[in-house]
Amino acid sequence: MTRILRFVGVVAGLVAGLAAATACHAQDRDQVERRLQSVATLIESSSAARQIDASGEATARSKRDSARLIHREAGASLRAGDTASASRLLDQATREMMDGARLARPEQVTGEKSRRDFEARLDSARALLSAQQRITQEKGASPEATAATRRIESEIGQAQQLAGAGQFEEARRMVDRAYLTARVSIETMRRGDTLVRSLNFASPREEYDYELDRNDTHRMLINVLLADRKDAAGAMPPAMQGFVDKAGQLRGEAEAQARRGEHGPAIRTLEDSTRELVRAIRAGGLYIPG
Repeated sequence: MTRILRFVGVVAGLVAGLAAATACHAQDRDQVERRLQSVATLIESSSAARQIDASGEATARSKRDSARLIHREAGASLRAGDTASASRLLDQATREMMDGARLARPEQVTGEKSRRDFEARLDSARALLSAQQRITQEKGASPEATAATRRIESEIGQAQQLAGAGQFEEARRMVDRAYLTARVSIETMRRGDTLVRSLNFASPREEYDYELDRNDTHRMLINVLLADRKDAAGAMPPAMQGFVDKAGQLRGEAEAQARRGEHGPAIRTLEDSTRELVRAIRAGGLYIPG
């Protein structure tokens, strides 16, 4: 009887510990959810956001755009149950936003703003490169992913050389290229993965928002990669134009479907749009998986 009572006591202790751990996890998630909302407010409607809007400073707006992308990544991590990653990403989004607010101050010297902006983006690109390398190893280092790693490393190296020569505008374009290439590579490797498909979106609307973010990322990559490849008249290279036009048409259809509440079909239409953007990027001379 004594042994039975002792066993029952041990079990009761384990159950109590599990309940406490569960409550703690729920509390942590609640805290991160509150931070997710507060950082969204910081990015969209705070005094820092208004300062960036009023400044007209391109580098400050770029930092704000970066904060938006990182904030979306944080939301995706939180939906996947990874509160630690979500918290780290929210810290990074906050830093990007505050860097943008500092860059929007009129008293800043242009050269100093360019240097600080480049260094902040370089840190972000390096962080994504590390993640891309880790995921590549986890998934068996496919030739496409390995080639993407080499390209990202090369672009970061070129960006540092340009910055060392004081060519911050060119360096920023190059490091943006590395950053977005790493993001697209990571998203492509995760896509179709059990991990991604177990994100357990709370609703089709949430999954639609996720696909919208992927589409935005590819569109941004096209803008960065091809900024210096347009002809003298500013036209998109013909090899790419058809794919970009088709992607835009599909994106419009997806948005119309979403407005009607048809989020399931809208998700599939957005996926088709993103595939057209991948084709456009490849036609422009950059191979990316997808």
